[in-house]
Amino acid sequence: MKIALASDHGGVQLKESIKKFLSSRHVETEDLGTNGTDSVDYPDFAAEVAKKVSDGKVDAGVLICGTGIGMSMVANKFKGVRAAVVSDTYSAKMSKEHNNANVLCLGGRVSNPAQAAELVQAWLEAKYEAGRHEKRLQKIRELEGKNFK
Repeated sequence: MKIALASDHGGVQLKESIKKFLSSRHVETEDLGTNGTDSVDYPDFAAEVAKKVSDGKVDAGVLICGTGIGMSMVANKFKGVRAAVVSDTYSAKMSKEHNNANVLCLGGRVSNPAQAAELVQAWLEAKYEAGRHEKRLQKIRELEGKNFK
């Protein structure tokens, strides 16, 4: 599995922590920035990860800004991306099991490294259940077909 990571200045420290966590679990990562605490625009970094996920160049993505909300708004503009903001392990697990989320969005100002590792682990270990959830994802794909021209 290969996961693309990116953050803005509000999430760079948490991104580095998550990158180490994933490496310790032998998950390949691609860091798309930012790498400092100077103010940057989160849409630029979210778009880089979302494009790679949308194009199938990586299996999944993790995005971190102050709250995760801005990153998710941008990522969900890309066809085939299902980005979920999570702040508890149940939501992280359900985002994969029911919604097949392929991008996890976290808040660098609302999660500490230990919490973030738990969220990422819950998301990685969860498996998409398909079944009754598949018709809902099909509806999302149909909306993408109508709205992404």
